[in-house]
Amino acid sequence: MTAHLEVSEGVGTIRLDRPPMNALDIATQERIRELAGEATRREDVRAVVVYGGEKVFAAGADIKEMQVMDHAAMVARARGLQDAFTAVAKIPKPVVAAVTGYALGGGCELALCADVRFAGESARLGQPEILLGLIPGAGGTQRLPRLIGPSKAKDLIFTGRMVKAPEALAMGLVDRVVPDAEVYTEAHAWAARLAAGPAIALRAAKESVDAGLETDLETGLAIERNWFAGLFATEDRETGMRSFVEDGPGKATFR
Repeated sequence: MTAHLEVSEGVGTIRLDRPPMNALDIATQERIRELAGEATRREDVRAVVVYGGEKVFAAGADIKEMQVMDHAAMVARARGLQDAFTAVAKIPKPVVAAVTGYALGGGCELALCADVRFAGESARLGQPEILLGLIPGAGGTQRLPRLIGPSKAKDLIFTGRMVKAPEALAMGLVDRVVPDAEVYTEAHAWAARLAAGPAIALRAAKESVDAGLETDLETGLAIERNWFAGLFATEDRETGMRSFVEDGPGKATFR
């Protein structure tokens, strides 16, 4: 398998495993889609880490595979490519990308599908598709400007340049930079902390933010309002408020 799912402490790790560079061929894309669906369905998975291993996250699409594809073949495949990555973005649980080494092209686009990104000090991120006479096709032209703003996104997309971890942090492309050896540990710890939290409230928070970003403020507030009121029907809300009143903040144990 080119990727697999490992579960511990309520955290499911989607681990890419296609050495040497985790090139994202069609088989790997479809495997990522399958694993995102599995992580969504499994009740023992309450948060997710996307990880490429100690040396590289994913160096992009499989260029040799794409080189032989003509226009008709890519018209037939492009939606499947986007859908595979969108499956990760739509996991209704907290998702963190643990980025080591290169995260380029499709690798960067996969990282963009996470809620947050932790990067090692040696990480290199970018959208180099323009150097192939292409544009990003797995969400880069849409998710990147939503994350870092259109001007910074256009700079990366127009030039195809890579950015090192400190610059990626400064522009908001990654959220934390740690020593390479600690990337997965830190990402798993973040996910494990949330895995112990109130699952329905976390889902509500994620869907409210994501859906609100795609609409106007009034509609976004309605989305928030409906989720907020709905959470008053959950056991976790009862547990959280009772614990706050009786024991103080931050001490609730959620089921």
